[in-house]
Amino acid sequence: MPGGSGRHAGRLASRFGGMAEEEYWFCLKHHTVEERDGCKAADRLGPYATRDEAAAALDKVQQRNEAWDNDPDWNDDAPREG
Repeated sequence: MPGGSGRHAGRLASRFGGMAEEEYWFCLKHHTVEERDGCKAADRLGPYATRDEAAAALDKVQQRNEAWDNDPDWNDDAPREG
């Protein structure tokens, strides 16, 4: 997944004494962007590298769902129209 290795690299670096990247999550319960010490993981999407990416989480979910719904490799039904 594009950009994914940077987020994971930041977490690994922090575990081994390196400099950690900032990470952000979108809280599904409160519809807000949170930092590491936010709501429980089951209520959040992320992590994201920036606040802006986290804020756009629901838009990204919708885009991915539409793409998967219309992907003939994953769906035997005819493509849906939005």
